[in-house]
Amino acid sequence: MTALLEMRSITKTFPGVKALDQVNLIVRQGEIHAICGENGAGKSTLMKVLSGVYPAGSYEGEIHYDGALAQFRSIRDSEERGIIIIHQELALVPLLSIAENLFLGNERAASGVIDWPETFRQTESLLKKVGLREPPGVQVGKLGVGKQQLVEIAKALSKDVRLLILDEPTAALSEADSQALLDLLLELKAQGVTSIIISHKLNEVKRVADSVTVIRDGTTVSTLDAHKEPITEDRIVRDMVGRDMAHRYPERDRRAGEVLFEVRNWNVWHPEQAERQMIRDISFTARAGEVVGIAGLMGAGRTELAMSIFGRSYGRNISGEVTVKGRKADTSTVPRAIAAGLAYVTEDRKSLGLILEETIQKNTSLANLEGVAAHGVINEAQETDVAEKYRQALRIRTPSVFQRVMNLSGGNQQKVVLSKWLFTGPEVLILDEPTRGIDVGAKYEIYGIINDLSAQGKAVVMISSELPELLGMCDRIYVMNEGAFVGELTAAEATQERIMSLIVTE
Repeated sequence: MTALLEMRSITKTFPGVKALDQVNLIVRQGEIHAICGENGAGKSTLMKVLSGVYPAGSYEGEIHYDGALAQFRSIRDSEERGIIIIHQELALVPLLSIAENLFLGNERAASGVIDWPETFRQTESLLKKVGLREPPGVQVGKLGVGKQQLVEIAKALSKDVRLLILDEPTAALSEADSQALLDLLLELKAQGVTSIIISHKLNEVKRVADSVTVIRDGTTVSTLDAHKEPITEDRIVRDMVGRDMAHRYPERDRRAGEVLFEVRNWNVWHPEQAERQMIRDISFTARAGEVVGIAGLMGAGRTELAMSIFGRSYGRNISGEVTVKGRKADTSTVPRAIAAGLAYVTEDRKSLGLILEETIQKNTSLANLEGVAAHGVINEAQETDVAEKYRQALRIRTPSVFQRVMNLSGGNQQKVVLSKWLFTGPEVLILDEPTRGIDVGAKYEIYGIINDLSAQGKAVVMISSELPELLGMCDRIYVMNEGAFVGELTAAEATQERIMSLIVTE
């Protein structure tokens, strides 16, 4: 198989930071090539160099594409050669239709007038290729994330893609949508499309990748060829983090105490569709020192449950009772929920958990400004001390608490979110997808923090779409489907098969 792409000795430097140092990458024609590495390893930077986001002249090294030296000075340059990148944050316009999004900036027009019949005809053809049955006129904002990913791929196909780059394409997808997307990549491979996939989900990498390049601290560590040797998750992890991780989940002394947190007969209706009940008669408990998991498919109602409990941030006509330490708790607003001892780490840290433009210092104190203020005036020295304390305790990798959060890796951003809530002194932490979009090394550190919290006697409620994570971390697991709990399993009873069986049979 001949090489379609060769990136030779790529070095990219930002002020004070060498993001890439002599990185080499060879991608063969017609293969699926995975790039793995911890957050901040340089994966996305490398792809931005390739796609022209960082133009020729702003980095050292050479890019050879299709047998010739390439110098891409913009995204348009790379797209004209058939290199299309789909970022983790999708670049679609929610208020426009599928057809309008597919050909935005690449309109099917004659004499300056859009040919709508031809636009819709080509859209239908492209949607058929990616297995999407929606009409071309459907507004993109009304589609789920999985279908929006397919629209992005259809858009790439409209530009005669030869090399498709996907950055964490399944990070926000359900298991079913993830498998459908991976199947599509295999179909595109059969049609001659070469793909580069950046992913933290090593089981998915193992399933579809012909080759895997591992990057650590801005340098190429290894390239594995599935046709020459089996690619194992343990080998990828070892190369990513520079050490063996025999145990993906840290050991914990499981000693659950008295019931600390209880929800009884919880019911929630949709905020806009008055007749639609989202949560049905849910009751559950969490003991001091216990990690309780909530499993379920995308759309089961897990996030809606968590948000409705925490300050009634979701839903209407909410009924039921919450108790903390045996006393009825008022959680009717977010400040009251915090005062009652609750904290909620949202699944969407960038939009709902952090102010990205602000510093670590400001984000850490955000949920407890009274803790760093006197007579309504913030004491900045005290605020800095608090942020520094959590930076050290949670091992947030940053030179200073005055660093803007947007410049941190995903794992370090998640630690800042945890710092913010730990500073409120909660008794109960509800963690919604706490390791989504972060690498195995950072995940292990987050798991260690969760174990530390349980050792302090906190009650932890953990929502996750990754069943191995729930099985590795939780003392008990509630299984949720269509807004209701359909089963409860102890750690000894729980398996992936039993959890999925409860979901599909109830």
